[in-house]
Amino acid sequence: MIVEKQVTSMEELAHELNVLPNRYIFRGQADSSWGLQSSLERLLDNSWTVERARNFEDHALKSFKSKFRIYCGQEHTPESKLSWLSAMQHYGAPTRLIDFTTSPYIALYFALEAYNPRGGSGFSLFYMDYSALMDQSLAYIGTRDKEFKETRASMNEKQDEIFEKVIDRYTYDVAWVSESAESNARIDRQFGTFLISGSLERRIEEILSLDLYAKVDMVKLVVPPDLYEGSFVALRKMGINSKTMYGDLAGLAKSIRMELSAYA
Repeated sequence: MIVEKQVTSMEELAHELNVLPNRYIFRGQADSSWGLQSSLERLLDNSWTVERARNFEDHALKSFKSKFRIYCGQEHTPESKLSWLSAMQHYGAPTRLIDFTTSPYIALYFALEAYNPRGGSGFSLFYMDYSALMDQSLAYIGTRDKEFKETRASMNEKQDEIFEKVIDRYTYDVAWVSESAESNARIDRQFGTFLISGSLERRIEEILSLDLYAKVDMVKLVVPPDLYEGSFVALRKMGINSKTMYGDLAGLAKSIRMELSAYA
């Protein structure tokens, strides 16, 4: 279950982000009232049902695949379902994937990227123990399938295959963390990874609330509005901005907008 914590100073925020070991993944969100949702969950909202979620994902995948060659230019054609979902996520199509990063400060950047400092609400950072979560997921699958012997060590470079042939095929109620084997330069620049529900029958927060993950450290860190400027300055000193995150003219434009917002 995700535990909510408040921070009230930059010192507290820095401590929370710096004290965690490398086995954690992070996500920043521009409004502290938002829960953890995939873009597919947000699209369906209160109309979510298993049938609708499955139909929407199937339709989106078929549509994207059928027209991919028309628009892809020189881009490599994905080969696995997770890679297709990753490509769709990258270009803004709704998917089950939720973007995370292995860097707490890149997560902080994404919390600030769309943040409105005059909106009155705070922003948030989610973090969770990736190693413990995946250990629990793999152990659960092992209890359901005696032939399944994968561990975090053995599944290296096989995440796509395991997701498609085991987890998605049998709709296991597990959370899965993976970087697609065919990630792009932007994902690599942002130290990106994905969190995904193994089953369309449950939304991600339902999955994470299962007893299976009761001992996994999962936190929603709520940051008040008055720490916005300090957070922006901290990232600027580290050289983390839209230019480094995107490496293109869109990133430059975002960087200018964020700088003006910080001092408006």
